[in-house]
Amino acid sequence: MQVTMLVIGGVGILLLLVSLVLGDVVDGLLDGVGPDLLSGLAVAGFLGAFGFVGALVLGAGASGPVAILVGLVAGVLAAAGAGYASRRLMRGGDESTVRSAGLVGLSGTVVEPVPADGYGMVSVVAAGHITRLNARADEPLGSGTAVVVTAVLSPTSVRVSRREG
Repeated sequence: MQVTMLVIGGVGILLLLVSLVLGDVVDGLLDGVGPDLLSGLAVAGFLGAFGFVGALVLGAGASGPVAILVGLVAGVLAAAGAGYASRRLMRGGDESTVRSAGLVGLSGTVVEPVPADGYGMVSVVAAGHITRLNARADEPLGSGTAVVVTAVLSPTSVRVSRREG
């Protein structure tokens, strides 16, 4: 029985390697089978943990049913962890996308002087991204001046004022 458990663990490792090389193909085969958590990585994690933990428990002197139960628990935990991790990684970064409306109130720095009657350029950090924007101001602002965004004029330009303090 220990050899069978090791073979199952080996199949899990093999599936993991195939998932890494041909990930979309393996995940595509599992699309109609179940929820999003059922990915190639989750199945590979389950088989690997089930097989290798079951073999370890058998090697420690436990009976077959105990080894299967412990292997199942380890496999489910590994599959849940792998499924959760792959889902989080695949989810993209929509929540950190810079939106124009979210710029108002952000602090920044003038990187190209802002004249009284034209545009300069400011740099602000929005949602973890350094963003350079065209900027207008009510007064001339020199490079390096600390500013705060007071209004969004267009998707690429803002109105700023000198930051107090």
